[in-house]
Amino acid sequence: MAISYKLEKFEGPLDLLLHLIDKNKVDIYDIPIVEITRQYLDYVSHMEREDLNLVSDFLVMAATLLDIKSRMLLPREVNEEGEEEDPRAELVARLLEYKRYKMMALELSDMEEDAQGVLFKAPTVPKEVARYEPPVDLDELLDGLTLAKLQRIFNQVVKRQQDKVDPIRSSFGTIKKEPVSLEARILGVLKFARQHRRFSFRQMLTRQGDKLEVVVTFLAILELMKIGKIHLAQEHTFDDMEIEILETEGEDTKLELDLEGLDG
Repeated sequence: MAISYKLEKFEGPLDLLLHLIDKNKVDIYDIPIVEITRQYLDYVSHMEREDLNLVSDFLVMAATLLDIKSRMLLPREVNEEGEEEDPRAELVARLLEYKRYKMMALELSDMEEDAQGVLFKAPTVPKEVARYEPPVDLDELLDGLTLAKLQRIFNQVVKRQQDKVDPIRSSFGTIKKEPVSLEARILGVLKFARQHRRFSFRQMLTRQGDKLEVVVTFLAILELMKIGKIHLAQEHTFDDMEIEILETEGEDTKLELDLEGLDG
């Protein structure tokens, strides 16, 4: 069977084999290996020899076809299941896989070509229009709402709130700090001064818990200086202040304090 065709450029040996199968209108699962091999070798013999890498691929396939052709002349081999093995099976599988990818490439190419005619316009909706929200239709929103459904919704909301409450921690009380009393602090500083007679302001602060107590303690010292109970001295700026009680040792007179101005 003679065949005449003009030489074309194919992407590879599998592409050429698919071309020959389609041109001869033969079943890809039952390739007439003798005729296809002859036509394939005829094409390879007319190929240009400039690209050796491309030519080598076609020559490898030519050798594969000749090997299959020779195996077709020999008795068929039998596999473990007792079935005869077809020497063309591996080649057919490669051709089917190549044909599947080729069809997918053509579909992608068509999609790309169709997409070239599609234009997209950026949205130019005014901001006030984009922010517009249609008014809520209360009649539509409350359509079908009954007292039973409303009660069920209310119970669900209450239950969700109750589930958020920790049953253990919720039993704890609130810890509140006792307010710092200026009068109590004055009496405390005076007691400390009567015990130590002479001490530094820093030494007095080591007994305080936080900033509020420090401030109230300082006010207490100023009040005791005002009524003449203690004397405060500082040798240099930013030095520690030395405090000395002015009472005689053993004196324990009761203080009469007027804190109305300081309490405000």
